[in-house]
Amino acid sequence: MGLYKKWCKSTKEKDKRKHYWTYVERDGGRDEICDVLAETIRSHYDRLERIAEDVNRLGYKVASEILRAAMPQTVKGRSGDLGEILATEFVEEEVGLRVPVRRLRYKDGRNMAMRGDDFIGAGYDNKGEKLWLLKGEAKSNKVLGKATVTSARNVLNRDNGRCTPDSLLFVANRLLESNDPDDNELGRSLRDEVGVKSLHADRIDHMLFTVSGNGPHPSLKEDLDAAGTNRDHYAVNIHVQDHQNFIATIYMKAEDLGDD
Repeated sequence: MGLYKKWCKSTKEKDKRKHYWTYVERDGGRDEICDVLAETIRSHYDRLERIAEDVNRLGYKVASEILRAAMPQTVKGRSGDLGEILATEFVEEEVGLRVPVRRLRYKDGRNMAMRGDDFIGAGYDNKGEKLWLLKGEAKSNKVLGKATVTSARNVLNRDNGRCTPDSLLFVANRLLESNDPDDNELGRSLRDEVGVKSLHADRIDHMLFTVSGNGPHPSLKEDLDAAGTNRDHYAVNIHVQDHQNFIATIYMKAEDLGDD
């Protein structure tokens, strides 16, 4: 069972190509996924095998310091990063597309937001032939409001609704550096798409992913209702009532590798 199924109860509404999904924490769900989520957070900043090597060579305390150096230390930085982490895991678990590159491993400043699309899902159609993309914006707020939703929609609509070329090329090049032939094949497809722009809108889905303390603001549904019908649209909210305390607690756990 995946992270979200253990953690949350969901309500899913669908109207043609529009998906409105809301999630609230189950009783005891947070405790059940706490260790898994902490490890997941670590994996978005570095490979777990590399962290394990640090532990073996230097011990838990020093390895924790190395990991902490990659993680944001500001409230805003942690909130933004956690939004992207949860969105990435969500796409792979609930939508079934890959988010093939963990962007946060490539940040040039741990408290700085990365430029470009927040997350890109990629895969192929049911026949395994045609490339399929998902362009996503992730927002993590103590209080979600209309201004945030409108800003995210404006970003999704940029570049005629396509993934930005620099974001797509970044993902493509990381995949082409892999030793996995499947990664190389997907990377080649993405790199080609940067040049030929052959994908129609109906194969570039959009997702507005939100995590908030106040739950889904009415503007999230209103924004979805106003969206076009030429692609799949996902509007998602994860309601975490003690939003900021949750972030502080889970990052503290993620940074602590233990002492035994």
